[in-house]
Amino acid sequence: MENHTLTHEFPEFEAKIAELKTNNQAFLKMYVNYEEVNALIQHYEEGEQNHTTDEHLTDLRKKRMHLKDDLYSYLKKS
Repeated sequence: MENHTLTHEFPEFEAKIAELKTNNQAFLKMYVNYEEVNALIQHYEEGEQNHTTDEHLTDLRKKRMHLKDDLYSYLKKS
């Protein structure tokens, strides 16, 4: 199972992520949304019984990708 936490995806921004999580509400909201979607995907992928459809899991992965792109853009401009 791949690790998709934000600090694992962008280790070069680990300090900035920690700072923005405590000092920037807009970033924190995006971060929490990303981590929730990521945790849901991980739950479905690790479960012995998959209680979702392939289409739903694909949609969640696309959402995670878009959130990650948005967060990366935010980190680059901050």
